[in-house]
Amino acid sequence: MIAIIILTLTVIMMIANTENVAMAATKWQDGPMVRSTNTQFAVAVHVLTYLAGVEEGHTVSSEELSKSANVNPVYVRRVLGPLRTAALVSSRPGVHGGWELAADPAHITLEQVWSLLHGLDPVLGLHGPDPACATGRHVQKTLTALDRAVADAVAATLRRFTVQDVLAGVPSEMEPLLDA
Repeated sequence: MIAIIILTLTVIMMIANTENVAMAATKWQDGPMVRSTNTQFAVAVHVLTYLAGVEEGHTVSSEELSKSANVNPVYVRRVLGPLRTAALVSSRPGVHGGWELAADPAHITLEQVWSLLHGLDPVLGLHGPDPACATGRHVQKTLTALDRAVADAVAATLRRFTVQDVLAGVPSEMEPLLDA
């Protein structure tokens, strides 16, 4: 079980996306290895948790949310768009406008957030090899099957946690990971 959680967290951190890609340096053997990391899920969970902790009826500006998440306000609005479409958040325009949670945080699973932002996109950042290459076809077929298994493990793990859980702090079943 712990191995699945570790794998899930590792995969979440390694997800590649063509939009709004942040570069993260990772120590790899004798030097840094740069990889792209999609931060949409992490920013969405951060913002949803922030909104869950705000007094009901109080809106929060994109600027305030972006300052808390340490990202650009435009990025916050882009991340919140699919969440608004799914009726998890709502927004009000104007001087006293902003964002508010539109759903009970105890009913918003992290899997739901993940699915809204990533859909069926590959988790492992698959590439398109030369179709004439026998090795490429074999590798692609294997990685596609592995990608589905990893995606299912990510979804199964995230399904167990809600925004309310995140607001309450580290779930007890995750604490062993922090001690490792």
